[in-house]
Amino acid sequence: MTIQKITPFLWYAKEAEEAAAFYASIFPDSRITRVTALPSESPSGPPGSVKVVEFVLFGQPFIAMSAGPLDPFNHAVSFMVSCDDQAELDRYWNALLANGGSAEQCGWLKDRYGVSWQIVPAVFGEMMADPDRAKAKRVTDAMMKMVKFDIAALKAAYSGTSAYSR
Repeated sequence: MTIQKITPFLWYAKEAEEAAAFYASIFPDSRITRVTALPSESPSGPPGSVKVVEFVLFGQPFIAMSAGPLDPFNHAVSFMVSCDDQAELDRYWNALLANGGSAEQCGWLKDRYGVSWQIVPAVFGEMMADPDRAKAKRVTDAMMKMVKFDIAALKAAYSGTSAYSR
């Protein structure tokens, strides 16, 4: 794998390889490309205890490291997944929540490793940026009442034909 100029790097206490395999099982064009154990002792442990995992999600390179607890993941950094339809949105939402994830407001969730994700309809950005600010406000008001996005309800709010739009 060629290292890009900017590559997301995630620090896990101990489950980087497990997390990378989990993510690669969810998204197309995804795989683990290399796992390297540090051959030297480090502040995180003896030789071999720290692992660097290179992987690809949707063709985007990532690197993760298992190197002991440091700082927990938080909402300051998240990964946004743009979904073309409700079936795709539901599939990623449910997969990332599996085995210990937690749903949050407005299309956000935390997976079982504590990483924050936004599972968002591709049309959402266009609706929010509509020059007709009344349409954008209806979409925003609808979104604020949602946990997982409902694309049909967002579109109804956008057009002014739903309870969300009032």
